[in-house]
Amino acid sequence: MILQYDKTALSKALSNAGGRILDGRAVADALLDQLRPLVHQFKVRQIQPALTVVQVGDDKASSLYIRHKMKACERVGIRSQHHVLYSDTTYLQLIERLEQINRDPMVHGVLLQLPLPEQMDGTEAMQHIDPRKDVDGFHPANLGCLMARESLLEPCTPRGILTLLQAADIKVQGLEAVVVGRSVIVGRPMAMMLARANATVTLCHRHTRDLEAAVRRADLLVVATGVAGLIKGNWIKDGAVVIDVGINRENGSLCGDVEFESAKEHASWITPVPGGVGPMTVATLMENTLRATCIQENHVVRGGRVVTTEDAGVHFETVDGVGFTHLRRGTPAHRSLH
Repeated sequence: MILQYDKTALSKALSNAGGRILDGRAVADALLDQLRPLVHQFKVRQIQPALTVVQVGDDKASSLYIRHKMKACERVGIRSQHHVLYSDTTYLQLIERLEQINRDPMVHGVLLQLPLPEQMDGTEAMQHIDPRKDVDGFHPANLGCLMARESLLEPCTPRGILTLLQAADIKVQGLEAVVVGRSVIVGRPMAMMLARANATVTLCHRHTRDLEAAVRRADLLVVATGVAGLIKGNWIKDGAVVIDVGINRENGSLCGDVEFESAKEHASWITPVPGGVGPMTVATLMENTLRATCIQENHVVRGGRVVTTEDAGVHFETVDGVGFTHLRRGTPAHRSLH
């Protein structure tokens, strides 16, 4: 495993929050508290973990999200940079900036804030980020590694959801899991991760013929559509775990994709909006930045200590012509996230 942390501390933070609400803020805070001393240990070794965020234009929502990420960097001691490009920046200029950052050995993580202006293809632009610095986990090489069960950097939101489930001691194996939404950011990687964890997964989307029937079967429901109140509370199976990734604004207040008040009457666990998945996404971005630092600097974290890969008996291999890194087969850390 590249980066180990104390799952007991996360569970304690959640239990202190009380009730059956999956309090993402509490668990994210506990995770960040464990990352801070690791960053300090890197600094003692003359390694400064660093994240660069690239934003094109001045979208207000994007700027707000970036401020949350910068605050998290400051909290744990990660050096952060925010590159803002004008909205009339050409696609070629954006790619040149990304490739310039790729070449900077002092930057360990690169995040391209989405959405991009209409004239730019975000999916294509992501391919110009070094897979080893792709802390969002969206590069095709990293998504392919997820499919092949060789991933080291995974999309932050689904990865954070798994951490939240672990904190609540929710065993995924054998559950009937339903994921509503098939985006590359959440839905598709979430489905792959749940299948990897031995759940039986149904992936739903706008063309699903009977969404209600699928939801009613779910022991574990993950919804990420951006459609407020799409999932009715009375669809929720008694005892189900409900993860609401959606964040929408209605009548001046924030709400999710699930009717929260009625759904919580049926669910055993449920995430609030806000305060559920969002904080976990940001905390996981910090975790991914340290993972990327480990990969590039040949270190791992063992028992709360930063050690070299040589001392840990771990070996990274970079695939020529592709640029992504994986763990050599046969090492104790192989398949670190499973």
